[in-house]
Amino acid sequence: MRNARITASGMAVPSNVVPNKWFNERLGEDVDTWLRENLTIRERRWMTEDDSLSGLCVEALQKALDMAGKSLEDVDLLIISTDTPEYISPSTASVVCHKAGLTRAASFDLNTACAGFVTASETAVNFIKSDPRYSCAVVIGAYGMSRFLNLDDKKTVTLFADGAAAAVLEATDSTEMGQLASDIKTRGEFYDYMGIYKGGSAHPVSVASVEAQEHKLVFAKKFPKELNPEMWTSMIREVANRGGFSVQEIRRAFMTQINVNQIWETMDRLGLPRETAPAIMSTYGYTGSAAIGMALDISLRAGELKPGDIFVMMGSGGGLTFACNAFRYG
Repeated sequence: MRNARITASGMAVPSNVVPNKWFNERLGEDVDTWLRENLTIRERRWMTEDDSLSGLCVEALQKALDMAGKSLEDVDLLIISTDTPEYISPSTASVVCHKAGLTRAASFDLNTACAGFVTASETAVNFIKSDPRYSCAVVIGAYGMSRFLNLDDKKTVTLFADGAAAAVLEATDSTEMGQLASDIKTRGEFYDYMGIYKGGSAHPVSVASVEAQEHKLVFAKKFPKELNPEMWTSMIREVANRGGFSVQEIRRAFMTQINVNQIWETMDRLGLPRETAPAIMSTYGYTGSAAIGMALDISLRAGELKPGDIFVMMGSGGGLTFACNAFRYG
């Protein structure tokens, strides 16, 4: 049967580095110690006025195509996952197609927040499996959350950062390589716990209005601390069962990077070494829908995955949406 495999990746982050000490000065207290000791975060990247989310996407796209040995003309489909789009309308994918020079690719955005890279990958796989017109797809997780942060909100401003990550998915007839299984779940009862609640049709704002200053990310309610580890553990086990492989065969697990302790707890629950799940928060902070793709790219370029290795991607994002898929690399 026709399947899809991930053959290459690329990532891009702004050049502007924001260290923890910047927040010490901004907030008038020591947040650096807590961030390093509890979340391992030392610094993150934020866009400047000269940067754009679409620009990061184009850079990540080109790096991924270079790794794959592909040209722009080879791309049949572009899917961008973001909850920080350049515009409410049109899609960020349209902007990226124009800036990158993609002239023949179908394209669209999707939004499952921080689960988006995994959801976009699953969507691309299904396009490739079901329609022979699609043989080469690029998915991009893009995050420009610095543009939506309240700089005086200690709960959010120190965690979130910007970046983009791309993966190339190609059709294959091999039964040995490619996607093994997947799962997506929604816990809609948490929709009003965290998000950017101003600016849509429910609460429209004018750029000139005072209310526009409220068009920011907010943590409205506190999530149950066990929610992510429980959902992540359950879904990875379920995907392993569907894919016909043992959890112990997982070489790498690329996880939502919101809390390193939750990642480690999940690995402990699964009986896997903690290093199975690379943590990139120390350098990049929390890059939302880009984080899983960034961790994947760093591992691929370091040679941490060999042909035949199984890896999983496990994401959770506001809404809440949980998405997991597994691939055999090669």
